[in-house]
Amino acid sequence: MTTETFGAGLKDRDVPAMLRGDTTFTSDLRLPGMLHMEFVRSEHGHARIDGIDTAEARRMPGVVTVVTGEDLAGKLMPMPCIWIPGGVESHFPPHPYGVPGAGPVLAEGVVRFIGEPVAAVVAETAEQARAAARKAAVAYTPLAAVTTPRQALAEGAPQLHEAVPGNLNALWTCGDAERTDAAIAEAEVVVELDLYNQRTINNPMEPRAAIGDYDPVKDEYTLYATTQSPHNHRFLLSALVLGIPFNKLRVIAPPIGGSFGTKGYLYPDMPLVLFLARTLGRPVRWADTREGLMRSTVQGRDHLQHVTLAGTRDGRITALRCTSYANLGAYPSTIGPGVATALMGRSVTGPYAIPNAFCEVHAVFTNTVPLGAQRGSGRAEATTITERVLDLYAKEIGADPAEVRLRNMVPPDRFPYENGLGWTYDSGDYAAALRRALELADYSKLEVLRREARERGKLLGVGIGSFVAICGVGPSTRMQAEGMLGGTWESANIRVHPNGEVAATIGSTSTGQSHTTTFAQIVASELGIDPSAVTIFQADTQKAPYGQGTYGSRSYSVGGPALALAARQVIAKMRTAAAHFLGVPEDQVEYADGTFSVPGKEGASKTFQDMAMALWYGWSLPPGMEPTLDVTTFFDPPDFNYPYGSHLAVVEIDETTGELEIVRYVAVHDVGPVGNPLVVNGQFEGSIAHGLGQALMERARYDETGALLTADLTTYAMPRAHDIPRFVMDTTETPSPHNPLGVKGAGEIATVPVTAAVANAVCDALREAGVRHLDMPYTPEKIWRAIREAKG
Repeated sequence: MTTETFGAGLKDRDVPAMLRGDTTFTSDLRLPGMLHMEFVRSEHGHARIDGIDTAEARRMPGVVTVVTGEDLAGKLMPMPCIWIPGGVESHFPPHPYGVPGAGPVLAEGVVRFIGEPVAAVVAETAEQARAAARKAAVAYTPLAAVTTPRQALAEGAPQLHEAVPGNLNALWTCGDAERTDAAIAEAEVVVELDLYNQRTINNPMEPRAAIGDYDPVKDEYTLYATTQSPHNHRFLLSALVLGIPFNKLRVIAPPIGGSFGTKGYLYPDMPLVLFLARTLGRPVRWADTREGLMRSTVQGRDHLQHVTLAGTRDGRITALRCTSYANLGAYPSTIGPGVATALMGRSVTGPYAIPNAFCEVHAVFTNTVPLGAQRGSGRAEATTITERVLDLYAKEIGADPAEVRLRNMVPPDRFPYENGLGWTYDSGDYAAALRRALELADYSKLEVLRREARERGKLLGVGIGSFVAICGVGPSTRMQAEGMLGGTWESANIRVHPNGEVAATIGSTSTGQSHTTTFAQIVASELGIDPSAVTIFQADTQKAPYGQGTYGSRSYSVGGPALALAARQVIAKMRTAAAHFLGVPEDQVEYADGTFSVPGKEGASKTFQDMAMALWYGWSLPPGMEPTLDVTTFFDPPDFNYPYGSHLAVVEIDETTGELEIVRYVAVHDVGPVGNPLVVNGQFEGSIAHGLGQALMERARYDETGALLTADLTTYAMPRAHDIPRFVMDTTETPSPHNPLGVKGAGEIATVPVTAAVANAVCDALREAGVRHLDMPYTPEKIWRAIREAKG
């Protein structure tokens, strides 16, 4: 492998077109004769549908048809859920295929959250469809709603699903409860904390969109959609919703303008545009609005948590126990229950060697938008609660929070390390990353800054967020044990053209992570050629090998190794052929910088292009060797990979107004070898900004009826440029033994510790005002009120 390519900060190939606005997103596509669909959505959080009068809507100009749940009965199956809480009893809405159900395409009889689609209007233009949708009259009988897990679990609470008694999807546990409780009972110091990790709304730049097309001659469907997982969605839609042969559906994901986890799910628009395209004999397009996105696209976080930490007076943590109530929303999203249980629960010990640990998660249905992944999902919630209680423990024993962390971190000589909750960390030097962050932040001088800030009437606080995050979702067998109904391997194909150019096709799909650049770097490095000679293909189920998709920071550490292995097979075949042509044993042939050569034998060489042409012609090849260079590989990692790091935030709070300013932010990460620092740093910066949004301003709010009060960007705040501080960033490098590149996930990990670092900084600043703990988001008003209440 040529290190000049792998590790180089090459500029993203796709950015110029995006900056010019030349990229064609799903909603930009136009097919001949295309119709437009609009949903009629529920205005109630929980209600019985008494009737739907579509007569006036049907008479509106341009309207072609209106469909309701009744019209789809027996024609479309409910959507499925494919990640259930593993190892425990769980309850789901029914599905005729025998898998867990995830709700109907259009509501049937009852609506269970504001924004649930109850009907769909199809018209000649999008404007006509929207106008007609407003004319559909739905008669409801409102029902009592529950919007929090505690409400939903209370005796006598309204029931959302007949098949889910008490609204409890599952009570999921990990660790050893008995040993943990005993260690807490015997501890010198016990600290407890209640924390609400608030619900937030994913807001990628591009809302979702879908276009369905049907070819009656071939009886074939094509779906263009904003999907992170076109191959998975092809199977789920064909087999479990539409009930059509797998080979009759093609899924294409055009360029996607961000996702943060939201576009990895099945949504009603996907099967519906396909069904309507066949029914009407014309392509059908649907494109969401910002308000529609906020009322129907999966939302994130939403854990109500209680944690108990026990330890010694000299700073050794002996036990950790966490109870979490996870709000799944009205229906299980495609993978929501697994995100809320395993990804959170098994992660609560963080980077620390805690001998006794236990976590339980109550996964509960409520009358809110379904819950799903959001950048760093599960791991961010776990890190926030653990890092907050660790700071309280340090304060309780009068120790420096950084020193307590350093004392309890897993030492480098204990890897692979089993955390007692189900994860086996692969490699790392957690303390080195924290020490580097402390150094970059001038940690030893911050007490001086605290006094200076006080003289200016400001409260200064320092917060640390140290973390380890499970990434690289796979291996398949392990994910099966975690409740995943499917595989999590990845695939890649490499074809070498006769002129030496390379076409590489990958099953993973980009949602803005620069795959066409970074994957080309892997292939070029392995083949010893220039990256400009490599073209990356993705996101089309008819052209790409079957792949699992982009989620869980897995593309580079699972898809990348699949490409590397394919490239190595290409070189191996070329080497065998080159040895044959050069008349020497294979072990005498060396390959470097695009040339096969025999050391000490002048003139005995063949270039990469020579061998590509020779294998293309197929003349005089070694006995038994097939012509051409076309290799497909599949990579299923032996275990997950575990990137890690430490963030440090310094905040100043104006005691009179509650205004907060982040005056210093340091982030140190370890993702193994970095394939492209420009891309990876961009992912880090975006992830930190995402985390700051939750820490400082974002929260989805519902009233007692289930109405979403933050349904647009006038009521739901998001960070803008002036809200984001300058970051000081650095990396350490500890390769993972679980893939041939040694790389670890990077796309979302920098989100994981942000809320912990900021929460600790804010609470550290407010400690002087008498505030022990304050939940996010840290708006000026909330801080101002907390200071006033603490002072009586």
